[in-house]
Amino acid sequence: MADVFVGTWNLKSSEKFDDYMKALGVGFATRQVGNMTKPTTIISVDGDKVTVKTQSTIKNTELSFKLGEEFDETTADDRKVKSLVTIEDGKMVHVQKWNDKETSLVREVNGKALTLTLTLGDVVSTRHYEKAE
Repeated sequence: MADVFVGTWNLKSSEKFDDYMKALGVGFATRQVGNMTKPTTIISVDGDKVTVKTQSTIKNTELSFKLGEEFDETTADDRKVKSLVTIEDGKMVHVQKWNDKETSLVREVNGKALTLTLTLGDVVSTRHYEKAE
Protein backbone atom coordinates (compact mmCIF):
# COMPACT_ATOMS: atom_id res chain seq x y z
CA MET A 1 0.00 0.00 0.00
CA ALA A 2 2.66 2.52 1.02
CA ASP A 3 5.35 0.57 -0.86
CA VAL A 4 5.20 2.85 -3.90
CA PHE A 5 6.55 5.67 -1.66
CA VAL A 6 9.54 3.67 -0.41
CA GLY A 7 12.90 5.04 -1.49
CA THR A 8 15.21 8.02 -1.32
CA TRP A 9 13.81 11.21 -2.84
CA ASN A 10 15.86 14.34 -3.63
CA LEU A 11 14.20 17.75 -3.86
CA LYS A 12 14.56 19.21 -7.37
CA SER A 13 12.24 22.22 -7.39
CA SER A 14 9.76 24.04 -5.22
CA GLU A 15 6.94 26.53 -5.81
CA LYS A 16 5.46 28.92 -3.25
CA PHE A 17 7.26 27.25 -0.31
CA ASP A 18 8.02 30.66 1.23
CA ASP A 19 4.30 31.54 1.10
CA TYR A 20 3.47 28.23 2.82
CA MET A 21 6.06 28.76 5.58
CA LYS A 22 4.77 32.33 6.05
CA ALA A 23 1.21 30.98 6.44
CA LEU A 24 2.51 28.57 9.10
CA GLY A 25 4.01 31.52 10.99
CA VAL A 26 7.65 30.64 10.32
CA GLY A 27 9.98 33.61 10.93
CA PHE A 28 11.93 35.40 8.18
CA ALA A 29 15.40 33.98 9.00
CA THR A 30 14.12 30.40 9.21
CA ARG A 31 12.22 30.85 5.92
CA GLN A 32 15.40 32.09 4.20
CA VAL A 33 17.20 28.92 5.31
CA GLY A 34 14.20 26.75 4.42
CA ASN A 35 14.09 28.19 0.91
CA MET A 36 17.78 27.44 0.29
CA THR A 37 17.68 23.90 1.67
CA LYS A 38 17.34 20.98 -0.75
CA PRO A 39 16.30 18.15 1.58
CA THR A 40 16.42 14.43 0.89
CA THR A 41 13.40 12.40 2.04
CA ILE A 42 13.84 8.69 2.82
CA ILE A 43 10.63 6.67 3.16
CA SER A 44 10.65 3.10 4.46
CA VAL A 45 8.01 0.58 5.52
CA ASP A 46 8.50 -2.12 8.17
CA GLY A 47 5.36 -4.19 8.68
CA ASP A 48 2.61 -1.67 9.48
CA LYS A 49 5.03 1.10 10.47
CA VAL A 50 6.00 3.83 7.99
CA THR A 51 9.12 5.95 8.61
CA VAL A 52 9.76 9.27 6.87
CA LYS A 53 13.23 10.74 7.39
CA THR A 54 14.08 14.18 6.06
CA GLN A 55 17.75 15.07 5.88
CA SER A 56 19.36 18.38 4.99
CA THR A 57 22.47 20.37 5.85
CA ILE A 58 20.37 22.37 8.35
CA LYS A 59 18.13 19.89 10.14
CA ASN A 60 17.22 16.20 10.14
CA THR A 61 13.80 14.92 11.18
CA GLU A 62 12.39 11.43 11.56
CA LEU A 63 8.76 10.46 11.82
CA SER A 64 7.41 6.93 12.40
CA PHE A 65 3.71 6.15 12.36
CA LYS A 66 1.03 3.63 11.51
CA LEU A 67 -1.34 4.50 8.68
CA GLY A 68 -4.78 5.50 9.94
CA GLU A 69 -3.68 6.06 13.57
CA GLU A 70 -3.47 9.58 15.01
CA PHE A 71 -0.14 10.48 16.64
CA ASP A 72 1.65 13.44 18.26
CA GLU A 73 4.25 15.14 16.08
CA THR A 74 6.71 17.96 16.62
CA THR A 75 7.30 19.53 13.21
CA ALA A 76 10.60 20.79 11.78
CA ASP A 77 9.47 24.33 12.72
CA ASP A 78 8.67 23.14 16.28
CA ARG A 79 4.88 23.11 16.11
CA LYS A 80 3.20 20.52 18.36
CA VAL A 81 0.50 18.93 16.20
CA LYS A 82 -1.86 15.96 16.05
CA SER A 83 -1.16 14.07 12.84
CA LEU A 84 -2.96 11.44 10.83
CA VAL A 85 -1.54 9.76 7.72
CA THR A 86 -3.71 7.74 5.35
CA ILE A 87 -3.49 6.42 1.81
CA GLU A 88 -6.26 7.86 -0.38
CA ASP A 89 -6.51 7.25 -4.14
CA GLY A 90 -2.86 6.14 -4.22
CA LYS A 91 -1.69 9.30 -2.43
CA MET A 92 -0.13 9.51 1.04
CA VAL A 93 -2.19 12.14 2.86
CA HIS A 94 -0.68 13.62 6.04
CA VAL A 95 -2.95 16.01 7.98
CA GLN A 96 -1.59 18.10 10.86
CA LYS A 97 -3.93 19.89 13.31
CA TRP A 98 -2.98 22.46 15.96
CA ASN A 99 -4.57 25.57 17.54
CA ASP A 100 -7.72 25.30 15.38
CA LYS A 101 -5.52 25.21 12.26
CA GLU A 102 -5.03 22.40 9.78
CA THR A 103 -2.53 21.73 7.02
CA SER A 104 -2.19 18.83 4.62
CA LEU A 105 0.94 17.31 3.08
CA VAL A 106 0.02 15.09 0.15
CA ARG A 107 2.64 12.87 -1.52
CA GLU A 108 2.00 11.38 -4.92
CA VAL A 109 4.38 9.16 -6.90
CA ASN A 110 4.49 9.07 -10.69
CA GLY A 111 7.29 6.80 -11.91
CA LYS A 112 10.56 8.20 -10.53
CA ALA A 113 8.95 11.51 -9.48
CA LEU A 114 7.32 12.37 -6.17
CA THR A 115 5.19 15.48 -5.81
CA LEU A 116 4.55 16.91 -2.34
CA THR A 117 1.62 19.32 -2.22
CA LEU A 118 1.42 21.43 0.96
CA THR A 119 -1.89 23.19 1.65
CA LEU A 120 -2.83 25.62 4.43
CA GLY A 121 -6.06 27.49 3.81
CA ASP A 122 -5.78 28.99 0.33
CA VAL A 123 -1.96 28.74 0.25
CA VAL A 124 -0.67 25.84 -1.85
CA SER A 125 3.01 24.95 -2.27
CA THR A 126 4.29 22.22 -4.57
CA ARG A 127 7.65 20.49 -4.12
CA HIS A 128 9.05 18.13 -6.75
CA TYR A 129 11.35 15.26 -5.85
CA GLU A 130 13.24 12.76 -7.97
CA LYS A 131 14.00 9.19 -6.91
CA ALA A 132 17.67 8.54 -6.20
CA GLU A 133 19.19 5.62 -8.10
